[in-house]
Amino acid sequence: MASIWGVAVILGPILLLAVAIYVWARNRQAGPRSVEQSERGARELREDLEERQDRTIDL
Repeated sequence: MASIWGVAVILGPILLLAVAIYVWARNRQAGPRSVEQSERGARELREDLEERQDRTIDL
């Protein structure tokens, strides 16, 4: 039982770090089209939040 915990404690963080590096590298390869889509989505979200805030203000 102790050997299983030893393997889990050692391999767990290594596996987590490997996945984080893989995701980081994959996101760096984003093309201009996906960046444009992300920017457009963020802009639409900000506009929607501003509209919602204007409608919920009680004076």
